[in-house]
Amino acid sequence: MNTTKKKVVIVPCSGIGKSFGTVTRMAAYQVTQEDRPDQTQLIPLAMLVMGDEETRKILAENPAITIDGCKLACATKMVQQSGGQVSQEFAVLEVYRRYRDFRPEGISELNEGGEKLSDALAKEIDLVVDELFTGKKGVIHA
Repeated sequence: MNTTKKKVVIVPCSGIGKSFGTVTRMAAYQVTQEDRPDQTQLIPLAMLVMGDEETRKILAENPAITIDGCKLACATKMVQQSGGQVSQEFAVLEVYRRYRDFRPEGISELNEGGEKLSDALAKEIDLVVDELFTGKKGVIHA
């Protein structure tokens, strides 16, 4: 993991076997690998659960965005318990309420609705990443 330059840490839910968990991970991959790879870094929730020291150090030195797949908010809670500061937390269920037509189904592969929900979530996260780097609020372009 690159610790030389500040990045926004993205911590998605690990809800394996759940459609909303898959949506969180797909959105996190889109943000960290495609949309904002130079400004973001993915941290798997499992690294925090295991107490990995390097991961905790990165988390302590960078702003974090968490993406929770259910109301248990495991990603948000683990970031906080690991000494990180959550700059923005996203709950997939809240995002889904704004995009009711994008009903996710599937686990290993999302249906079209799940892919669209994941993309909409990634766009919202992109805006927060941009705000954290520029200090300016953006507007979602659907």
